[in-house]
Amino acid sequence: MNARPAPLPDLDGCISALSVVLGKNGLYTKREDLARYETGARYGAGRAAFVMRPSSTAEVAAALKICAQHHVIVVPQGANTGLVGASTPDESGRQAILSFERAASTLKVNHINRSIEVSAGVSLSKLNDFLESYGLWFPIDLGADPTIGGMIATNTGGTRFIRYGDVRRNVLGLEVVLYDGTILNFMNEVRKDNTGLDAKQLFIGTSGQYGIVTRAVLEVHPLPQNTATALIVPSSPAGALDILLELEEQFGPQLTSFEGISKTALAAVLDGVPQLRNPFLNEQLPLYSLLVEVSTWNKGGASLAVDEALERELERAFEAGEIENAFTQDAANLWSIRHHISDSLKLKGKVIALDVSVPRDRFVEFRDEACAEVKRLADFVLIADFGHLGDGGVHFNMIWPDGVPYDAERVERLRTAVYDLVAAHGGSFSAEHGVGPFNAHYYERYVPAAKQSIQHLIEEALASRSLGNTLP
Repeated sequence: MNARPAPLPDLDGCISALSVVLGKNGLYTKREDLARYETGARYGAGRAAFVMRPSSTAEVAAALKICAQHHVIVVPQGANTGLVGASTPDESGRQAILSFERAASTLKVNHINRSIEVSAGVSLSKLNDFLESYGLWFPIDLGADPTIGGMIATNTGGTRFIRYGDVRRNVLGLEVVLYDGTILNFMNEVRKDNTGLDAKQLFIGTSGQYGIVTRAVLEVHPLPQNTATALIVPSSPAGALDILLELEEQFGPQLTSFEGISKTALAAVLDGVPQLRNPFLNEQLPLYSLLVEVSTWNKGGASLAVDEALERELERAFEAGEIENAFTQDAANLWSIRHHISDSLKLKGKVIALDVSVPRDRFVEFRDEACAEVKRLADFVLIADFGHLGDGGVHFNMIWPDGVPYDAERVERLRTAVYDLVAAHGGSFSAEHGVGPFNAHYYERYVPAAKQSIQHLIEEALASRSLGNTLP
């Protein structure tokens, strides 16, 4: 039996009804107003039918109900910093964008509970600016400045995952609106609740597939009071994991970051952002570097001097031949180097960005094999990998030089070859960035059939509500 074709959207009727609910400031229909919403940070560029800008959960629910009644597919959008094309419309001109830029009014901290209620449209920087006066922060550290709703939808990780985990680990409660306008209230503030299905998890990391997050209760953490940072040169890239284990044994949960940076990635930053100080001065850049951070919440006390403890550990590692060099001065400069990598790579050519993860013990073998395979398939392509070595994540970025005619089919072969190696090592082709339209065909290729089957069962249960707002 063939499925009935989806009804055509009634755009005029939808716009007419929405104008009553959202008003002039809450609904954009003119082409000149839509352009800035239609292109993603890296991938995704389409044509929107209109843009909705609700300012409350009630307006989100009313808007989604109207869109459902008029058969209009909705694409939720936060800060539009995503990297897989999930926050932009297709090219049909029939999809609507639901922007959260006006839904950013709620910030209610519970200092004793160490939690905060926050609107989905609040940016990460605004949240942490607000929390600072309470001596707290939301420690998901990213190069971009996304909204909280977008971070929840994609379950972002960041550079301090090794200590604080991903967004999922720090979400206590959610408010969600389904695509038919139904409001679900899971706004719990408790950390322990074994009363059955933890339904909020359906809406974390699924890119708005089942519904749209409008508010959240987040666990927040004390601001670090003592922090030490070092840029370390291991004796070999293969020795990086031995250093990681040593630091974990020495510092335990005080180890907050353990990032890897390849020579090509480091060189791109120092060439592209001349105001940053080169810690190596006139020395040759190392093949691989490690950016390490150790921090404590405790205030004062000689026994809590993590900078001295880190210095002693680095001296031991140097004497043992585990490291060749280390820099512990000017932490802000070292972190600026790390956060400028992605933008700096764009200056070298067209970036072929892969966000992958493998078990930590497989990282060195995977990296060696992936570099060799890329060189075999396209020896002119630069490899500029960096990322969260402490949790097995790596941004295995390749750069197609501007002087070489771009070959999309060859790029696809490169991507697939690297992803095949990731799968062979028990890893994930999308460690942090999500699936989205750009990665949909890789989802079909690499996600186990049993997992796909479970997802489709959930989709069928919500089919009358989703209107096609689904993953593959």
